[in-house]
Amino acid sequence: MPVFSPMYSFPVQIYYEDTDFSGVVYHPNFLKYFERAREQVIGAQRLRQLWQQQQLGFAVYRTEMFCHDGVEFADIIDVRTRFYFESKYRTVWQQEIWRPQGNKPAVTATIEMVCMDGARRLAMMPAELIVALKADWPAV
Repeated sequence: MPVFSPMYSFPVQIYYEDTDFSGVVYHPNFLKYFERAREQVIGAQRLRQLWQQQQLGFAVYRTEMFCHDGVEFADIIDVRTRFYFESKYRTVWQQEIWRPQGNKPAVTATIEMVCMDGARRLAMMPAELIVALKADWPAV
């Protein structure tokens, strides 16, 4: 059984440009909101340093997304994120988008990320990155 990180919350304002003609979010935008939330968890500066100093970054390996309910113009959604380390190469992210006063997630996704080097080859995540990301996890 995987050991998950704490749940992280990331608010996103839905703008008219995010929607189709009817004011409902165009589905590919959900992937952008999930990406922003993952970046928030890892940290933009940490991602920049990882690339500049070690030529390491992350790429989506697999995505499974379900749209259960529409998200609309002017909503401020809550992107809830938790993840676990599948291996030293891969993380698995479980993410949900919640509408204001929602009683269930509007969108759910499982996104697998792999660490890659500058030549786009699979690479091990640095141990210091794993330690830093696990710093806030509850003791197991």
